[in-house]
Amino acid sequence: MKIWVDADACPVVIKEILFRAAERTQIETCLVANHAMRIPPSKYLKFIQVSSGFDVADNEIVKRCQASDLVITSDIPLAAEIVEQGATALNPRGELYTMSNIRQRLNMRDFMDTLRSSGVETGGVAPISQADRQAFANNLDKWLAKNNAN
Repeated sequence: MKIWVDADACPVVIKEILFRAAERTQIETCLVANHAMRIPPSKYLKFIQVSSGFDVADNEIVKRCQASDLVITSDIPLAAEIVEQGATALNPRGELYTMSNIRQRLNMRDFMDTLRSSGVETGGVAPISQADRQAFANNLDKWLAKNNAN
């Protein structure tokens, strides 16, 4: 059991929650990104730097992820692949992606992408709120309690 982090776009505050959780639960947490990143010294924290390119980090996570793992990502197509492999995906705002909701999320993502490509202003993503951080921490703790044998 490992936690994989799609680290290129993961907010710092979420990484900090993950760093503390890795130490507390002694679960290996691996950040994957295409740019160098500093992580605290810990035998439970790992970093994999991949080459630049479209979906290179995502593909590395998919390749290494096992069904017992958790993946932290806001990338809905990556989450869909992870869920189809039988693993769990959690976004930085605390939403768990499941077989029952991932198709709906993909459809909405594609719809919004179509709107943007046709020139419609859809606005940006709101900053991570305190409620988002709390939802993330709560769902992470639930997953850890359910899956951690320690």
